Amino acid sequence: MTTTFDALGLPAPVLAAIARAGFKTPTPVQAAAIPLALQGLDVLGSAQTGTGKTAAFGLPMIAKLLTEPQSAGLIMTPTRELAAQVLAALEPLLAGSQIRTALLIGGDSMHKQLQQLRRRPRIIVGTPGRINDHLEQRTLNLSATNFLVLDETDRMLDMGFGVQIDRVLKHMPQQRQTLLFSATIPAEIEKLANRYQNNPQRVSIGSTVQPVAAIKQEVMHIKEGDKYDELIRQLYDRKGSVLVFMKTKFGAKRMAEKLGKMDFKTDAIHGNLNQNKRDRVIRAFREKKYRVLVATDVAARGLDIPHIEHVINYDLPQCPEDYIHRIGRTARNGAEGSAIAFITPSDGRTWHAIHKLMNPDAEVKPSSSNRPQGQKKRKNFSRKKFGYKKDGTKLGTRPERKFAGGQARAAG
Repeated sequence: MTTTFDALGLPAPVLAAIARAGFKTPTPVQAAAIPLALQGLDVLGSAQTGTGKTAAFGLPMIAKLLTEPQSAGLIMTPTRELAAQVLAALEPLLAGSQIRTALLIGGDSMHKQLQQLRRRPRIIVGTPGRINDHLEQRTLNLSATNFLVLDETDRMLDMGFGVQIDRVLKHMPQQRQTLLFSATIPAEIEKLANRYQNNPQRVSIGSTVQPVAAIKQEVMHIKEGDKYDELIRQLYDRKGSVLVFMKTKFGAKRMAEKLGKMDFKTDAIHGNLNQNKRDRVIRAFREKKYRVLVATDVAARGLDIPHIEHVINYDLPQCPEDYIHRIGRTARNGAEGSAIAFITPSDGRTWHAIHKLMNPDAEVKPSSSNRPQGQKKRKNFSRKKFGYKKDGTKLGTRPERKFAGGQARAAG
């Protein structure tokens, strides 16, 4: 396996940008995909989440644009957050070049996007809906865009973007290089690759249905009514930044408010927030201005924050693949992390589907106990011990909890 970027065939300006960005060695998916893409081949790539897919398609795109001044690239993603994350990852690699970029996402200012497009960007990152809006209004011309990336393609199809992707591609040249990257490659993606790609080279690194080994996974069988108390216990027991996943937008908002009353520095991100608010929430979490982020599956993909140490699945996702993406928010770029899932009696069928996805050859046996074998029975949790009533309002004084530098600690 190649161990240096120098050996991948990247041009000198790109290698200099990589060095400035602090990249040391390519990840397996980068080492496998970049040489193929540099040859002008189409690539169908799959790898576990958090393994460096953005650079695997971003570096060849930048190399092509530097050597072919008339070329341009388009990257489509399923969510606003992922689009913004991809562009943020590419910007350090573009430092010193004359390549301009544009971010075209829903919920963002059309005026701002029009200003970006007037500067004739050569790399456009966006979501299918907003890209189509600009195409329909003739504010975007893709006739010279001959490098296409579809990122997290499985999720785009799940979200119903198939028709919109087709519309976008009608505005692009037939002779183009197309890279499809995703954490999973189901049958629908194979069909899509046959339509959009020319003899794609398959790159598959590791299992696409299992999280990276650096994630310590735990499962807690629990009654629905005990989940909130257990969440509070977990937040006190664990140190560092925590991402809590909820099923609904309302649930995420309400949980963040309750945790705030318990003096946890908390905010929420969900689909009802406008793009400016989403950006502020993510930026504040990245800067460690609060410790706990409560989220819906809008944050399951594209949220790349290295200091997330724990993921708590308060509610299970409806789509089994989203479970893998959720817990993949921790243990990024070689770090270690932990993930815990609360499993209630009503979650049996959902958990079976998740377990079956990750362990296709394993037999899931129903448990006669509400606790997994070997799990110790906890003493009853009392909010009064921490100075709070059931509704989260204060009873009296309690040890102050602070969050600084990624650590939670009791003062005094």
